[in-house]
Amino acid sequence: MMKKISVIFILPDLETGGAERIITTIANHLSRDRFEPKILLLRKQGGYLNFLKNDVEIIDINTERIRHSLKPILSEIYRRKPDIVFSGFGEVNAYLSLFIKLFPKTKFIARETNVVTQHVTRKDIKFFYSFYNNYERIIAQSDDMMKDLIENFNVKQRKIIKINNPVDFDFIDEKLLYSQKPECFKYNYKNVVAIGNLSARKGFDNLLKVFSRLKNENVLLHILGDGKDREILHQMKEFLGLKHVFFHGRQENPYQFLKYADLFVLSSRYEGFPNVLLEAGACGTYSLANNCPGGINEIIQNRVNGEVSDIDNHEDFSQKIMSILHQSYDKEAIRSSIKSRFSKNIILDKYEKVLLDLIYK
Repeated sequence: MMKKISVIFILPDLETGGAERIITTIANHLSRDRFEPKILLLRKQGGYLNFLKNDVEIIDINTERIRHSLKPILSEIYRRKPDIVFSGFGEVNAYLSLFIKLFPKTKFIARETNVVTQHVTRKDIKFFYSFYNNYERIIAQSDDMMKDLIENFNVKQRKIIKINNPVDFDFIDEKLLYSQKPECFKYNYKNVVAIGNLSARKGFDNLLKVFSRLKNENVLLHILGDGKDREILHQMKEFLGLKHVFFHGRQENPYQFLKYADLFVLSSRYEGFPNVLLEAGACGTYSLANNCPGGINEIIQNRVNGEVSDIDNHEDFSQKIMSILHQSYDKEAIRSSIKSRFSKNIILDKYEKVLLDLIYK
């Protein structure tokens, strides 16, 4: 009987974001004959705790700030001596890269979550990226991310492996089984949905400007999510007089909004590899995405599951929305465009292979 490979995944918490969902999915589905997954959290909280399988041990170091977490993280690694440490969050990856050499018997992997140049503005954090080559492997989710690490941070190309994000169709289909058309979707109106953290990078300010050009159309915009720019965006909505725009906050089941939407819009200024674009496709919904860095053009197959346009040109983008809303699309073709490339099994096989190669090569 082969000894199981012990893997410790590191995350701040299990709140319902992209990185958290991916790590939960990987930990849940790794083969238990070969692996023993544990998740180290800075704080044991978040919605994905409910989805984690019982045999995944949670190590809770109970610290509020990432920079205070280094010492407890390092002492857990020292104490447990895992075969692999898999760090799944940009800032933790950056700090940790400095200390990898202290553990010659453990293999370290980092999964990058964004195009770093776009995302990391603080000089002190950028400094740590000069130690990124200490990682055995770095997982980038998109070509844009890979290119950024090689060109701007001198990360060696052979260290980087591109693995896109997986979509859990079983999970989504289960959520869709009992979902009904949201009551806020009005009859005789087209319903457009946008989802994301209410922060500058998601570009909702631009989306409101686009919708200020559609005031006289029978089109409603439903924005799902919460975040620090909530007040500003609400004020902007009032200022622009947008009676057809609704903020719904965080939703327990965003999939029912996606399923019944006439269009999903991604207005981000930059992304890593946007899960919500994958999920819109998994719900059979056509997408219009801003042409920003972060794997958009790897997900969108033009006129099959969506289109790409430049949101900074508000007039053009608004016309694009209207022209899409006047057409109809094949929901099954949209779903299979996503399923054939990003389904959970395809992507998880790649992750498993990376982990096995680290130990057995």
